[in-house]
Amino acid sequence: MKTFKWTSLLAAALMAFNALALSLDEAKAQGIVGETTSGYLELVQGNKDAEALIADINQKRKAKYEALAKKSGITLSQVETLAGAKAIEKTQAGHMIKVDGQWRKK
Repeated sequence: MKTFKWTSLLAAALMAFNALALSLDEAKAQGIVGETTSGYLELVQGNKDAEALIADINQKRKAKYEALAKKSGITLSQVETLAGAKAIEKTQAGHMIKVDGQWRKK
């Protein structure tokens, strides 16, 4: 019985943690996170959950960009610029984008 209580408590705690975690779509919709011309996400306004989310996604993006650069025989900078342009183009209306150093809604 004791094990069942601890297991239930642990499961409830994990569900609560997951409910608090911020998804990329939520962060973009709330204007917390935005796309940049550099191909990476940036924080528009302070949020601890978003900082961790951005770091994780940008790390994965950079790994993909490096692989694409190597495969295509171009520089990482060129891939980042192309990815940034594509990300801004695909950004939904109302979400934040950073162009020429300024945040604005698309």
